[in-house]
Amino acid sequence: MPPSVTVLMTTYHGTSVAELERSVGCIVGQTRPPEEFLVVVDGPVPEALDAAIGRAAAEHPALRVERLPRNVGSGLASARGLELATGDFVARHDSDDVSLPTRLEEQMRRVEEHGLDLVGSAMLEFRGDPDTVLGLRSVPTSHEAILRRLPMNNPVNNPTSVFRRELALAVGGYSDLRYMQDYDLFARMLAAGARAENLAEPLVLFNAGDDMIARRGGWRMLRHELTIQRRLRAAGVIGTPRLAVNLVLRGAFRLVPRRLLGPVYALLFRRSQEVGA
Repeated sequence: MPPSVTVLMTTYHGTSVAELERSVGCIVGQTRPPEEFLVVVDGPVPEALDAAIGRAAAEHPALRVERLPRNVGSGLASARGLELATGDFVARHDSDDVSLPTRLEEQMRRVEEHGLDLVGSAMLEFRGDPDTVLGLRSVPTSHEAILRRLPMNNPVNNPTSVFRRELALAVGGYSDLRYMQDYDLFARMLAAGARAENLAEPLVLFNAGDDMIARRGGWRMLRHELTIQRRLRAAGVIGTPRLAVNLVLRGAFRLVPRRLLGPVYALLFRRSQEVGA
């Protein structure tokens, strides 16, 4: 039997009804539908959003909802979803992003053909409307290239990730981190011997609006940066010299003035690409 898939999506009070309905539509419309679509609601949400979640669950038998009594953040909400998921593989999907129709089909074909534990893809970034494409966020494709990138930054775009649930749980699952919990998880999986690849073609449209850019900068993010670097060292991914270099280079990006953060981000991580190009 081919491996089963749980799509794991967390949502919270900041998600709009339109975003929620768009996300549900792109998952239930996959050419390779998931066996389970698990939506973790991170704390109380507005009445209109709660009603939209309820309608989606009533209309789609594969969709089930886990409501958390309070907002605990993406790390713990994801950890709860990983614990509850029943699929052999977990596919992440953010509630304001769009997975293209063939995403799961193409990624699970690669998993089965190459015996992978973790697979991602490139993604197209947009602002506000998915038709407003800003550029392409590319990733290293081979396992070896992923391992080379790992000490410097996350080599897998989290909104595109599909990973083996059993292995993720074996290395401790998601940690209670407010940011970069995906980088932390993938680093521990790869350190434990996970086989990983990325597809070069973009399979997800990622909402890279101003709020996303703003969250990547500031002194608070510098503190989170120190935390993730220490966790990478604890996992054996980097040593103390690399930790120091990363804090200088990545810390400099965190402290870029807010008005310049968007252009610097685009220069470092994004290249021009049109949908369908």
